[in-house]
Amino acid sequence: MRKYTEILKKCTLFEGIGDDELTEKLSCLNAKVKQYGKNQVIISEGQRVTNIGIVLSGAVQIVSVDYFGNRNIVTQIEPSHIFGEAFVCAEVMSVPVSAAASEDSEIMLINGNRIMCPCCNSCEFHKQLIANLMKNLALKNLTLNRKIEITSKRTTREKLMTYLMWQAKSKGSDSFTIPYDRQELADFLQVDRSGLSAEISKLRREGILKCDRSRFTLL
Repeated sequence: MRKYTEILKKCTLFEGIGDDELTEKLSCLNAKVKQYGKNQVIISEGQRVTNIGIVLSGAVQIVSVDYFGNRNIVTQIEPSHIFGEAFVCAEVMSVPVSAAASEDSEIMLINGNRIMCPCCNSCEFHKQLIANLMKNLALKNLTLNRKIEITSKRTTREKLMTYLMWQAKSKGSDSFTIPYDRQELADFLQVDRSGLSAEISKLRREGILKCDRSRFTLL
């Protein structure tokens, strides 16, 4: 597990925990590393989730599909970030979303009960983990609120520009790369792909933005 120390140090779940202690305690958390190929399902809609996932490499998309088969990308999880924690904490018996690797990925799975039900010694390690988990849940809530703000806009143009301006602000640059291809961006914004492509072309003609696949520049 030591080869994953550097990426785990960036994970909010292990904030404030030393390298040696982290390596030692991973076995206490029943941590396991699994490999997933592109598009391979990690969590299936309808199942019960008992593990918290940490992306070590690659990326994971959280997706919901409605009754008519329309696909909505809720979010993309990048390396060092966690997923599934809300369902574990809430003890949800049937999750409403699925999680799949959007590229070849390494995922660390941690038994959620090992965090939520600390050892009999009530050690500082578990106290720190629980505090970090609460902080992470709060940050995820803010991110989901931002997603709601984006998708609640009335038009495809407003949704796209709100998302791109958020990306520019978070990256601190007018030029940035988004984690989605054109279809995935449409799924994230909950709009039709052809309408999205037409709007991007229109914005380029108007001199508002430049783009090359997933690379955008706001002018």
